[in-house]
Amino acid sequence: MNQNLTKIKKIKLLLSDVDGVLTDGGMYYSNSGEFLKKFNTRDAFGIPTILITRENSIIVKKRAAKIKVKELFSGIMEKEKLLEKISKKYNLSFSEIAYIGDDLNDLKIIKKIGFSASPNDAVNYVRKNVDYICKCNGGNGALREFIDYIILKKGFSLDDIINNL
Repeated sequence: MNQNLTKIKKIKLLLSDVDGVLTDGGMYYSNSGEFLKKFNTRDAFGIPTILITRENSIIVKKRAAKIKVKELFSGIMEKEKLLEKISKKYNLSFSEIAYIGDDLNDLKIIKKIGFSASPNDAVNYVRKNVDYICKCNGGNGALREFIDYIILKKGFSLDDIINNL
């Protein structure tokens, strides 16, 4: 069994960055100055997921509620420090937690968790330090791809997936 498969088999919880993973990282403003974000509708379901973001955005809160994530942590500047709290709260070791991120502020948490990924368009330093690089870019299905990859490698059946929706 290869090293990635060994790591994936342990995964029970997925943590995800928001900007650059669930979104394309772009900042969109309407003529009235309203701030907008684009999300991919398929980025959800399959594995218990927690979102972690530096921003404190109502848009992200609405998206998190829509896709029914376990938790959303907003305004987090040092994500790796939150990892300890999440680990204790859910009674999981770091090796049982996966993470997907795209930028330098994700590197510390990427180096601590059990299995890591990045969108295809993540910065090179992140791409060089993750276990899996998605074919999809951020905001274009990268989270869905990562979830599907884990589900496939863990050997979940379609019934398992449907029952966990």
